[in-house]
Amino acid sequence: MSAAEGSGAPLERNPMIQDPPANTGCTEVLAEVWLFLDHECDQERRRLLQQHLDECGPCLAEYGIDEKLKALLARKCGGEAAPAGLKDRLRSQIRSAVLEQAQVTVESGPDGTSVSVSHQRTEYRRSGG
Repeated sequence: MSAAEGSGAPLERNPMIQDPPANTGCTEVLAEVWLFLDHECDQERRRLLQQHLDECGPCLAEYGIDEKLKALLARKCGGEAAPAGLKDRLRSQIRSAVLEQAQVTVESGPDGTSVSVSHQRTEYRRSGG
């Protein structure tokens, strides 16, 4: 029996050992912490992750490390932004390349029109150098 137990004083809880909130597990939160940092999850998911971080010391500490790393990367590597419209142009080019490789067959018959699309996947790899 420790002195604290014998004196009737409440035992102090180790802040590093906590029961995680029931709704969201630590592994799940840590797997999604970057989505949380980048504001890439919906409001309900963000609320659940924030609640877990508020209640779980170890996850909050890990979140703090990741947040500092993200800030450091932004400071050291930030400032370079992709040109406006790049994402749309890339999507358009990818879509065009996929459609060019697809074979579309349209058949009309007594039961109606049927359309079939067949596509062969081709992967291009850059040679290292």
